[in-house]
Amino acid sequence: MDQQLLAKTFVELADNLVADFDLIDFLRLLTDRCVAMLDVSAAGVLLADRDGKLRVMAASDEQVRLLELFQLQNDEGPCLKCFRTGVPVIVSDLGTVTARWPRFAVAAQRSGFGAVQALPMRLRDEVVGALNLFRTTPGPFDPAAVPVAQALADVATISLLQQRTAQRSTVLNEQLQTALNSRVLIEQAKGKLAERQGIDMEQAFTALRGYARSHNRRLADVARALIDGSEPLAGLGS
Repeated sequence: MDQQLLAKTFVELADNLVADFDLIDFLRLLTDRCVAMLDVSAAGVLLADRDGKLRVMAASDEQVRLLELFQLQNDEGPCLKCFRTGVPVIVSDLGTVTARWPRFAVAAQRSGFGAVQALPMRLRDEVVGALNLFRTTPGPFDPAAVPVAQALADVATISLLQQRTAQRSTVLNEQLQTALNSRVLIEQAKGKLAERQGIDMEQAFTALRGYARSHNRRLADVARALIDGSEPLAGLGS
């Protein structure tokens, strides 16, 4: 494990504790760093909305985003189990859980994944979501990496909850609802940019994210400008 990158990641996650941060970009940073450091092939984040329903909020690539959506639509899989119980769910071989989660297991294997671990995003007794890590090959996850992954999930959870005040539930619900609305805008902008430039959805997200970061803007604001054409976005073809 890259210790310098690990230290940098914790600093970046903690830095969001005292600033108004872009939640979508923050969670994508979490998934990208998990893939870079933890010997996993892909990662996704599910968060509960104001009604307690899980939503896909971030994914390291388009393939795992679609798999996470499939899991929610079919209401089965280790990530849902993790969220509902508040404990980690580790499946070292997806071929062994076809009886327990038949649709998810088949879909995951068809997507090229052989193992998954789902870690709760939890502070004390409150579970707000799950961090899900996928590997292409079956086999046990590195036991030294599991507590690191949980620590990353814990820091991200603290970042989500840190703005709570006396109206703590309202604050978090509004923040998550804003992020959900932003997610819709970003998906629309990804599709428009992908079609316009003849690139795939992952490349479109990378372009949007790069533009937002280089211009010190929020992802959702850039996505909205691209969709409605309200301003020129040099380099994004508008």
